[in-house]
Amino acid sequence: MMIVWQYLRSLVFIAQMYVMLMVFAVIGLPYALIGGRRAAIHVCRGYCLWVRVSARWLVGLKSEVRGAVPDGDVLIAAKHQSFFDILIIYSAIPRGKFIMKKELVWTPFVGWYAWLIGCIPVDRGKRGAAIKGMLAQAKDSRFAGGQLVIFAQGTRVAAGAKKPYKIGAGALYTDLGLACVPAATNVGVFWPRHGILRKPGLAVVEFLPAIAPGREIGDFMKTIEVDVETASDRLMAEAGFVPK
Repeated sequence: MMIVWQYLRSLVFIAQMYVMLMVFAVIGLPYALIGGRRAAIHVCRGYCLWVRVSARWLVGLKSEVRGAVPDGDVLIAAKHQSFFDILIIYSAIPRGKFIMKKELVWTPFVGWYAWLIGCIPVDRGKRGAAIKGMLAQAKDSRFAGGQLVIFAQGTRVAAGAKKPYKIGAGALYTDLGLACVPAATNVGVFWPRHGILRKPGLAVVEFLPAIAPGREIGDFMKTIEVDVETASDRLMAEAGFVPK
C-alpha cells in the first residue's frame, strides 16, 4: 500500500513540475528578454528551487549541496544520474550554463532559456567536429563568464552503473585554461533516469576540491574520474544504495 501511495505522490509531483515549468517560462519570459542573461538566470534558478522545495513537500525527497560552491569563472565536471542533479547544481551556482545536447535547443521553454543563459549546444553524433565546435563556442563572447557545467560521462548514468568518461571535459579544461571543480551525486538512488517513482530520502550534490589548470589531459581525466566516482559511491552508500 505504501508503494502505491508513493507512486501517486510521484505522479502529482511530476505533473505539477511540468505545469510550473510552463508557468515560470511564460511569466518570466518578458523579464528575461528585457533583463538579458542575468534575468534569465534568475528565472531558471527560481524554477530549480521550486522543484527542490516541491520534491520535499510532495514525495519526501530532500536535497542538499555540499562542498564549496564555485562562484567564479570555472569548469564543473559533474556526475549526471537524472534531471534532478541538473536542478540542484543550477540552483546552487550563481551564473551557470551547460554543455547540452543540440536537440534540446528546439525544446519549448527549455530551449529558449538555454539560449538566454548561454548554454552551448553540441551535436554528439559528430564526435571530433562536435568537440571542435564546442571549444569554439566556449570562447565566444556570448558564452563568456560564469560556471560552465559539463557532464563528464556525456549522458545520464544509472546509480551503480559504470560508463567511461568522455574527452570533452578534458578538451575544455586544457583549451580554456580554467580550474575544474568535480561534482559528485547520489540523486539516481531516489530519482532514476526512467520511470515515475520518486523515493523519499536525501539527494546530494557535492562539489569536490578544484583541480588547478595546467595538468596534462590524461592525468586530468584520470583524476576527475577517480574523484567523482569515489565520492559518488560514498554518497550512494550513505543513501543506503547497494550495487547489484
